[in-house]
Amino acid sequence: MANSGVSFRELGLILRVLMNNTLRVALAQLNLLVGDVAGNVENMIAAAVRARDELKADLVVFPELALTGYPPEDLLLRPEFTARVELGLGELLKCVAGIDVIVGYPKRQYGRLYNVASLLRNGCVAATYYKHSLPNYSVFDEKRYFAEGTGACVVEVKGVPVGITICEDLWEGSPVDESAHAGARLLININASPFHLNKYKQRFDVAAAAARRNCLPILYLNLVGGQDELVFDGDSFVVDAGGAITQRACAFAEELTLVEIDPTGVPRPAAMAPELSEEASVYQAIVLGVRDYFQKNRFRGAVIGLSGGIDSALTLCVAVDALGAQNVHGVAMPSRYTAQMSIDDAQAQAQALGVKFSVIPIEDKFEAFLGALKSEFAGTTVDATEENLQARIRGTLLMAISNKTGKVVLTTGNKSEMSVGYATLYGDMAGGFAAIKDVPKLLVYRLAEYRNQIKPVIPRRVIERAPSAELRADQKDSDSLPPYDILDAILERYVEDDESVQTIVSAGFDVVTVRKVVAMVDTNEYKRRQAPLGVRITPRAFGRDRRYPITSGFNRSR
Repeated sequence: MANSGVSFRELGLILRVLMNNTLRVALAQLNLLVGDVAGNVENMIAAAVRARDELKADLVVFPELALTGYPPEDLLLRPEFTARVELGLGELLKCVAGIDVIVGYPKRQYGRLYNVASLLRNGCVAATYYKHSLPNYSVFDEKRYFAEGTGACVVEVKGVPVGITICEDLWEGSPVDESAHAGARLLININASPFHLNKYKQRFDVAAAAARRNCLPILYLNLVGGQDELVFDGDSFVVDAGGAITQRACAFAEELTLVEIDPTGVPRPAAMAPELSEEASVYQAIVLGVRDYFQKNRFRGAVIGLSGGIDSALTLCVAVDALGAQNVHGVAMPSRYTAQMSIDDAQAQAQALGVKFSVIPIEDKFEAFLGALKSEFAGTTVDATEENLQARIRGTLLMAISNKTGKVVLTTGNKSEMSVGYATLYGDMAGGFAAIKDVPKLLVYRLAEYRNQIKPVIPRRVIERAPSAELRADQKDSDSLPPYDILDAILERYVEDDESVQTIVSAGFDVVTVRKVVAMVDTNEYKRRQAPLGVRITPRAFGRDRRYPITSGFNRSR
């Protein structure tokens, strides 16, 4: 190194000093089980040991309420549950040494419960942050359980003042600002942020704005995994003080991500997992939601009614990708109205995916029901009653297979149908989990095309033919419903955006069609309340975040 004034040996010493002053943070994007405090602690201990020994990390960070899993809901109201949390925290303190830990958990203090994040060091709780901003909208209900915290928490880790915040604190903003004013040079935000379409971009925009506003790098760690209808997508990331992303973890999978902060407080650029397309992110969310619901509840597998239509085709793909073909059973149950091509297409898909396939004709059973009801139905005309009988016969057969085999019935209804009640109680709605319950019909087609790009397993005819319930001769969905491009657009505005009839009409939709759709949504609340839960993938799903009374005199279709 001529004329540099620094020898190779001296440069090596300088680099070693810089490396020794680098703060190495491991973001533990884990899939945890609500209520299983001991199991969650065991997983965290293993991650901490790996972070210390393999990644040589100085600090390992776990998600919001990691000890309990998220959301623990009314388990938090049970004294014995919070007692287990204290035991779990003690186990973590006892078993993890040689690395600092940030962990989220519920903490009871002075008779009130708080959502907290603590820094554990050398077997002690060195500092604790109490979550300020408690979300009480959409799927969140934190004010039911927790008291609001106050004050910033800034703690030094390897010479770097680190501010700690929890989830909603980043969105609300002021807790991040307080940390910066308290001297933080790095902010760590731990999360249990559920997935919906385009959620990653919203999170990143919020984090980037907070980073720029405070000239402060932010490490954003998110939970991963399915919990009932919620799916947590991970997608943890790092932004520098200018709001630029420098590192990103994978989506929908566990990952232990090492982040290096140089001695000047700047995060070093590192691996950047690719951003998924809308179709890929929704499909992976549904697969993860189904897999975790089955595995965490120890269900043996899934049984699905295969109609030869697009909805059951997509549901079968999801089930196979989530559970394995050996754990999935497809059943076709043709009636007098079932086209032969429907049976052929169902069989073709079952063979392409390698699942067990059965055909149970229901014509004789349908005739038996009609015979039993002949005197009761005398003098009446054929209507939806006879259509629903077929659906209920199929539901009974599927539930019988479920009871005998221990497999759970996966229902196949989509959000468009569930919105307007185009489904039969105790028929096609009968089952234990609804994989595509929150997927609008047009998105069902997009997801089918996406899955076929991976491997063509859904016959083209299934995607291209006009959708039909095949419960009467020559039936088409369009006989009862507007075209799906119009229906889905109206439903998005009314269900997800809470727009009024007048606002939707002013956007260019036919007033008669809008009133008809709105009336169908409102009058079928009783059906949706009895439907199985399913994976949430839109910002406003039926379930946790949309709660309307069944009995109501408020007519929104006028």
